[in-house]
Amino acid sequence: MTKKKIAELEEIEEMEEEARSRLFEAARKVVLAGIGAVALAQDEAEDFINRLVERGEIAEKDARKLMKEVTEKRTKRAEKELDKRVEELLERLNVPSKGDIEQLTHKINTLTHKIDELKKTQA
Repeated sequence: MTKKKIAELEEIEEMEEEARSRLFEAARKVVLAGIGAVALAQDEAEDFINRLVERGEIAEKDARKLMKEVTEKRTKRAEKELDKRVEELLERLNVPSKGDIEQLTHKINTLTHKIDELKKTQA
């Protein structure tokens, strides 16, 4: 292999490593933003519910129940949003989904079976 080819391969490897690093950093930012938003919203909800309890507008038992419901709903919503953002990021980076891989696996298995059948008929 020539020095030029080796240099080109090394450059390609560096570009791949940089792309993986950018992907990791983008995913990290998405996750941290989601966590930060959830934490902030959680704090605001707790403060609001505590003020309602202090004013006597709701009972403490009801406040705990309400806080639990709010937390569960917010967690589900945050998970959906995070999944959506990660999916969009992977799509932009042209990373195949699990469904894509399963479809290709099915097609390969079907083609392999057909090839095996053709080999049997030709033998």
